[in-house]
Amino acid sequence: MNARALRYLYITQFLSAFADNMALFVIANLLQRNGFSPAALALVSMAFFVPFIILAPIVGPFADKYPKTIILLIGNLIKIVGMVMLILVDHQNIFALMLSYFTVGIGAVVYSPAKYGILPELTTNENELFEANARIEAFTIMAILVGVGAGGAIAAVTSALFSSTICLILFAASVGMTFFIPILPGNRYIRYGEEVREFQSHVSTLFRNPVTSFALIGTGAFWMSSAVLRIAVLAWIPLALGFMESDFRVTLILATTSIGIIAGAYLAPKLIPLRTFTKAIMYGFLMMICIFIFPMIHNTIIAIVLLLAVGFMGGVFIVPMNTMIQEQGRKMIGAGKTIAVQNLVENALMLVGTTIYYVVVYTGISISNAIMIQGGVLFLFLLYLLTKVRATQRARTKNIW
Repeated sequence: MNARALRYLYITQFLSAFADNMALFVIANLLQRNGFSPAALALVSMAFFVPFIILAPIVGPFADKYPKTIILLIGNLIKIVGMVMLILVDHQNIFALMLSYFTVGIGAVVYSPAKYGILPELTTNENELFEANARIEAFTIMAILVGVGAGGAIAAVTSALFSSTICLILFAASVGMTFFIPILPGNRYIRYGEEVREFQSHVSTLFRNPVTSFALIGTGAFWMSSAVLRIAVLAWIPLALGFMESDFRVTLILATTSIGIIAGAYLAPKLIPLRTFTKAIMYGFLMMICIFIFPMIHNTIIAIVLLLAVGFMGGVFIVPMNTMIQEQGRKMIGAGKTIAVQNLVENALMLVGTTIYYVVVYTGISISNAIMIQGGVLFLFLLYLLTKVRATQRARTKNIW
């Protein structure tokens, strides 16, 4: 295991993910200051997910063909372009704001396959990969925590220019850290046309395999719920707990979810052995129960405890799923291609979930009921996974990849 390179990768990921999440709150505050409805944030979030779906067939081969360190660099540079656009565009034009975050999304979809795909290159066995996955997830969620908490607070009390500049600096610092990660050769024989034609077969391959299919649906359901809850809870806190929308404490309360996810991601290898990763589904059900209870709460302390619980259950749920996808997918179709398929599934579900939330809120249904509806959607996914546990575990035991 290349411990030194992994440390710099974690730092690079932390800085980039911090800025990704802070950027959303910069836009959220711009929307609030310019009189947009709470549903408008869902529209901007949807713009971020679209590049992951459009570019899914090409980013995997791109990450596999070239050194993944260079891909990390390119992804961050595109994110910087998106933030420059955010500074320059008309902040009263929601389509301009969507285009800016869409560009940041392009950078993220380029960055993502390399971020995960480089892990097998820096580790030597499945257990090391599991540990590296747990740590990069912990750093990612820590970045979300700081981005939502500190970043959201900064965005709430400063000008759009100042907070956008902070995001630019963070992306630039992430670029700087990338130079400390070794440049390992890619596969120069990859041909894009052929790979794009094969992308559909890659999707089919992973979904035909019981193990990777189970994990893909699990991670997709988790991130769909997380995407919806982030924007829904941001609107719910001022209504249910009596805070002003511009109060920086709103983002600090929301950030407690990330604290729980960090703890869950850290403890996941101890709570869920990789050989029985399907047991993680019980934490998914516990997460769902917390989501159903959450909208009924109007006490700040209890709300914080429930957000911590939601995060913890989600952290334990997601890490084993991620590890199985990446380890088995790397053997089956390659690391970058696996992450591209994972990005397609997860972001398609996040787009669907956010669209449902937008329609629900736009039609006048309360934020609390919108959160309950998302809990119901998660319940349906978990029920489906429950029917696949035995077949998945049999395939895992027999090493049918």
